[in-house]
Amino acid sequence: MNIERAETSERMSKIVTHGDTVYLCGQVGVAGESVADQTRECLRRTEVLLEQAGSSPKHILQAIIWLADMGDFAEMNGVWDAWVPQGHAPARACGEAKLARPELLVEIIITAAKV
Repeated sequence: MNIERAETSERMSKIVTHGDTVYLCGQVGVAGESVADQTRECLRRTEVLLEQAGSSPKHILQAIIWLADMGDFAEMNGVWDAWVPQGHAPARACGEAKLARPELLVEIIITAAKV
């Protein structure tokens, strides 16, 4: 089975497809914005990559969400819950972690099926 990579640099690929499964690199928002704004930007970027890979939010299998502070859990969930298509919630995990830069508050990692 072929492995396809898109938007590849020396460090990573933004999209890796293996068979009918799509793996996206972690998406972050714009540094300095609120958790809600950063989450919206993560999800906007996720939609763009999913479409490019031949998938959609309805086909997300798993989401892993990292928050810099679990105190932001409710604010992030408010945006997430409004974005996930009704009846298509993926398997999901959420935890607290130090992110790549201190101004980043949320990172979302997605695995999806091709449409």
